[in-house]
Amino acid sequence: MQSLLSTLLALLLAFTTTAFAQDGTIHPLQAPAEPRAIPLGTGGVDKQPAAESWFRQWGEPMVRNVTSATLTPFLPAPGKANGAAVLVAPGGGFRWLSINNEGWKVAQALADQGIAAFVLKYRLQPTPDSLDGLRDSMNRMFSAAGDGNPRSLVPDLSNQLADAEAAYALILSHAKEWGVDPGRIGMVGFSAGAGLTMHSTLNSKTMKLAFIAPIYGGMGPVDVPKDAPPMFNVIASDDFLFKGQFGVVKSWFDAGRPVEFHLFQNGGHGFGLGYPGNTANGWFPLFLHWLDVNGLLKPKAAP
Repeated sequence: MQSLLSTLLALLLAFTTTAFAQDGTIHPLQAPAEPRAIPLGTGGVDKQPAAESWFRQWGEPMVRNVTSATLTPFLPAPGKANGAAVLVAPGGGFRWLSINNEGWKVAQALADQGIAAFVLKYRLQPTPDSLDGLRDSMNRMFSAAGDGNPRSLVPDLSNQLADAEAAYALILSHAKEWGVDPGRIGMVGFSAGAGLTMHSTLNSKTMKLAFIAPIYGGMGPVDVPKDAPPMFNVIASDDFLFKGQFGVVKSWFDAGRPVEFHLFQNGGHGFGLGYPGNTANGWFPLFLHWLDVNGLLKPKAAP
C-alpha cells in the first residue's frame, strides 16, 4: 500500500506541475479509430462525470475517463510467433493512459520479435470533462493530502484488477487462434501500469503469470508469494519514483524468486521504449535477452 501511495503521489505531482506548462501543453485530440480493440465487458465506472476523451501531450496521444475496458492484440507476422505473450499495461496515474508511448509502441516492438502482445486499456479514475476542471481536481486532492489524509489519493484497484483478469482470460480462450502458449503469458507495465502489474501478481486468484516486468514503477517492499513469477525490473536513477529505494527487488531476492534489476544512470520517468540521449534507452534489448535466457522465447518442441 505504501509503495502504491508513493507512486500515485509522485505521478500526480508530475502531472500537475508539467501537464499545463508551456512546453507540455495539452491539446484536445479526436479519438482515434481502434478497429482491433476487443471490449472486455467488465462494467463501467461509478460516478463518472464525463465521457472518454483524448488529448495530446509531448507529441503523444493520451486517453482519460476510460469507462469500458478493451484489449487490443498485436500479433506477430505469420510464421514468426514463438508462443510467448505479454499483456501490456500503460501508465498515467490511474487517471489517464499514455497508450501509445507505453502501450501500442511497446506491443508492436514485442510483436516484431515474435511475441504476441496485448494492450490493456483499463478503466480509470474519473476526472472532470474540461482541462481546467482536471487541474482543479488535482489541486483539491493535494490539498486533502496536505491536510494529513494522503491515503485518500490511493485508488481502489478493483476495476483495474478485474480488467486485467478479463484480459488474461481472453488471451487464454484464444490461445490457439493467436498462437499463444498458455504457460508463457507475462505482464509488462509502465509507471501506474507497473503498479497494476504488481497488484495483479500479488492479488489475483486467476492470473498465473509466467513473468512480470514492472518498468519505472514503485520501488517499495512487498510481501512476495512463494510462487511469484520471475521479475525483470527497470528504473532510472533520476526518476522521481526511485529515491534510492530497492525494496521490491530485495523482496523478490529475499523470497528466493528469480529477479533481474537494471538501474540506469538517466532517463527520468515515462521513457517508454526509450529516447535518444539517455542510458535507459537500452532496456528493451536487455529484456528480450532475459526472456530468451530464461527459456521464455523458445517454442515448444513438436510432438
